[in-house]
Amino acid sequence: MRSRAAERLSQLAWPCLDRWRPDMGGAVVCAVSGGVDSMCLLHLCAAWGKERGVKVIAAHFHHGLRGEAADRDEAFVRRWCEERDIPFTAGRGDTARWAREHSLTVEEAGRNLRYSFLHRAAEESGAGLILTAHHADDNAETILLNLCRGTGLAGLTGIPPRRGNIARPLIEATREEIAAYAAAWSIPHVEDETNESDFAARNLLRHQVMPVLRQINPKVSENMARCAAIVREENDALTGQVQGLLACARYQNGGVRLPAEALLRAPESLRPRLLLELWKGLEAGRKDLGSVHLQGLIGLSEGDEMDLPHGFTAVRRKGVLELMPRRRPEGEHPLTVGSSLEWGDFSITCRAAKPGSPGRGTLILSWDGEVLSVGPWRPGDRMELPGTRGNRGVKRIFADRGIPPQRRDLLPAFYADGRLAAVWGLGVDKGFLPRKGRGAIEIEIKEKGYKTWEKA
Repeated sequence: MRSRAAERLSQLAWPCLDRWRPDMGGAVVCAVSGGVDSMCLLHLCAAWGKERGVKVIAAHFHHGLRGEAADRDEAFVRRWCEERDIPFTAGRGDTARWAREHSLTVEEAGRNLRYSFLHRAAEESGAGLILTAHHADDNAETILLNLCRGTGLAGLTGIPPRRGNIARPLIEATREEIAAYAAAWSIPHVEDETNESDFAARNLLRHQVMPVLRQINPKVSENMARCAAIVREENDALTGQVQGLLACARYQNGGVRLPAEALLRAPESLRPRLLLELWKGLEAGRKDLGSVHLQGLIGLSEGDEMDLPHGFTAVRRKGVLELMPRRRPEGEHPLTVGSSLEWGDFSITCRAAKPGSPGRGTLILSWDGEVLSVGPWRPGDRMELPGTRGNRGVKRIFADRGIPPQRRDLLPAFYADGRLAAVWGLGVDKGFLPRKGRGAIEIEIKEKGYKTWEKA
C-alpha cells in the first residue's frame, strides 16, 4: 500500500499536468538530472503521459564540471529510460569556459546552458512545455536567498508554478513527500556530491537554516509557498498598473524613450518597479540594474546623464528620459563630392551646392577642391561660428550647447585639407561660409536609427 505522502505527490502534480495539457502539443520535455527530485518527476509524468496519451521526453544536460561522476549520471538516466521505452535526449556544454567568456558565475553559466538545451530539445521534438522538478523546499530557499540579498516584492514571489513554457508540477510538494514517493515506488537515483557541501549559499540554507526553521514550524516550506502565492498575486496587480503607466514608452533600435512626466506621475513606491519594467524591454541583464541605478534614474535632473550596466546610458533632455546603448565613435572617412556614405547614425550625401537657401538637415560650405573627410571631432579643434566672439575650442562650444560628453564623439565633424570646416549640431566655421569667388558644396545629413541626442 502506497503511503499517503506518496499519493499526495500524484494528487498535486496530475491536476497541474491536466490543466497545462492544451499547451503541450502532444509532448512534454522533462528535465532529468538523475537526482531523486527529477527521477520522481519523470516517473510520475511517464505514468500520466501513458494514461493521457502524451509523449514524455527525458532531457539530461551534462555540464562538463564533475568528470566521471557526471558521465555516470548521464549513463544512469539513459539506461533507466531505455529500460522503460521513454524517449531520451542528452546535451553537453563546457560550463566553466562559458562562465569565463561571459563573465558569469559557474552557477549562472550552467543554468543558461541547461535551459538553452532544454528549449532546443522542446523545439526539435515539438513539445509545448518543459517540466522541471522544483519543489516547495526549493521555493523556500529561493525566497530566503532573495531576502538575504535585499530583494524587492518580486523576489518574495519565489519560483512560479509556470513561466512561459517552463512548468513545475511539483512546486507545492515538499522534499519529504518526494522522498516518500521515491521509496514507495522504489525509484533509484544518483547523488550529486556537490549538494553535500556548504560552500554554496543554497546548500548552507538547506543544511543549516531550514532545519532550524522547521523546529519553529514543521510546515515552514508550505507556509512560505502560500505566502509567495499571495505576494505573487499582489505583485502581478502592481505590474499591471505599471504597464498602464508605460503605455507612452517608445522602444526603437535597442533604446527606449519615456516622458519624464510619466515617471514622476507614478506613486513614489511604484517608480523603481516602473523603471525595472522599462529596462526589461531592453537587451540587457535584469539583475544587474540595482537600487543605486534606480534611485539615480528617478533623481536624474534635466540635462544630466548616467551610465547604466551593459553599455547603456541614461539621459534626461527636454522632458524625456532616454535609455540607450552607448555607441562607439566611427573613425575618419574620405568624403567626395557627388557621393554618399553611412557614418555612425547618419547618412551623409555630399553634392555641389545649388542656388537658393539650404534645406533643413544640410550644411553649405565654400569649397575650392580641398580634400574632404568626415569623422569625430579631434581634441584641440577650434572654430569660429557666426554670431560668436572669436575662435573657441569645440569642447567648450559643446559644453555651452549642453551636449553631453558621451554624445560629442557621435556627431560628424567635416574637414577640408585637415582643417575643421563644420560640426553637425554646432554649425559651419566662418572661414568656410559660402562667399564670392569660391565654389560651394552642400552636405545633406539624415539621421538613421535611434535618435541619441537632440540637435543643438
